Amino acid sequence: MSETKRTSGDAADKALGDAAPAPRGSRRDRIRTKPGIGQAYRVGVFVAGLLCIAAGFALAVLPGPLTIPPVLLGLYIWSTEFAWAKRFFDAFKEKARDAWTHAKAHPVSSTLITVGGIAAAIVVVILVRQYELVAEARDAVGL
Repeated sequence: MSETKRTSGDAADKALGDAAPAPRGSRRDRIRTKPGIGQAYRVGVFVAGLLCIAAGFALAVLPGPLTIPPVLLGLYIWSTEFAWAKRFFDAFKEKARDAWTHAKAHPVSSTLITVGGIAAAIVVVILVRQYELVAEARDAVGL
């Protein structure tokens, strides 16, 4: 059986806590039909996604692209259960496809921009360490 897909104009689709669609008879559909387990599952999915996103933001203090994968993983986890996160994740996937298509069409400029961004990040880290800007900021704030 095929499920009917709601359009984005439905009033129910705009509700923040709507569940993401799940195929009939699937494991998630069976879990959702059990009152206590269904709510516990949604809370578990929310907490797991939140932990991944929090880990991504905690990794922001480290140099490099370590922040992005945990945040994307958390968003993906949320998108499996929450309709708002699925809409957000789908929009993100579309933007990622567009960026990848652009990067393939313009490999030289994409490479130069990426290398330039990495070089700029390295320079910032070196300057912060060289001039002890974190310690200066703590002293200025009074921590």
